[in-house]
Amino acid sequence: MSEVKLTAETRTEFGKGAARRIRRDNKVPGVLYGHGSDPLHLTLPGHDLLLALRTPNVLISLDIDGKANELAIPKSVQRDPIKGFLEHVDLLLVKRGEKVTVEIPVHTEGELAPGGYLLEHVLNALPVEAEATHIPESVTVSVEGLEAGASIHAKDITLPSGATLAVDEDAVVLQVLAAQAEEAAEGEEGEEADEAVAEA
Repeated sequence: MSEVKLTAETRTEFGKGAARRIRRDNKVPGVLYGHGSDPLHLTLPGHDLLLALRTPNVLISLDIDGKANELAIPKSVQRDPIKGFLEHVDLLLVKRGEKVTVEIPVHTEGELAPGGYLLEHVLNALPVEAEATHIPESVTVSVEGLEAGASIHAKDITLPSGATLAVDEDAVVLQVLAAQAEEAAEGEEGEEADEAVAEA
C-alpha cells in the first residue's frame, strides 16, 4: 500500500464563513484526531486530497506546518451532495505497526449460472483489521456458476496476508436471488386483476 504525501496547515479560524474561505482557495478543512491527543484542525490541499481519496483507506503522510510528520487514514469524508466537491474530512492518526479496523470494498469476478439470477451485495464493504501501513485496497470474490440460494459468507473470503475479519465470520456478504420469482408473482397478480375486471 502506497503512502500519499500531503502538506497541511493548522487552522485557527472556525465556522461556516472560515470554511467557505478555505474552500474558495481550493483547500479543504479537516480534523486529525486519535491516540488520545487533542483534535488538530487542519487545512488540506483540495485537488491533492481528492486524488488521494480515490484509493479506499489511503495512508496519508501529513507534513504539518513543515514541523511535524504524521500518518493518518480517512475516517469520514463530507462532499457537497450536488456538486460533489469535498467539504470536510476527518482523519484518524495512526502509527506504523498499529492495527486498525477499516472497511474494504468487495469486488466480484465471474458470471452467475445462466437463468437471469441477481447478485445482491449484502455487505458492500468487508470490515477487517489490518496493520495501518498495510491496509488492503479491496478483496475479490468469484461468483462463477452460482445459482439462486447460494451465498458467500465472510469466512469464505480469502483475505490478504496480515488482515483478519472484524465481522462475524458467518455474516452474509453476497447472495444470489432468483429474478424470475418476482416477475412471475407480478404476472399472476396482473392475471387475477384481469379476471376480476372480466367478472365485474
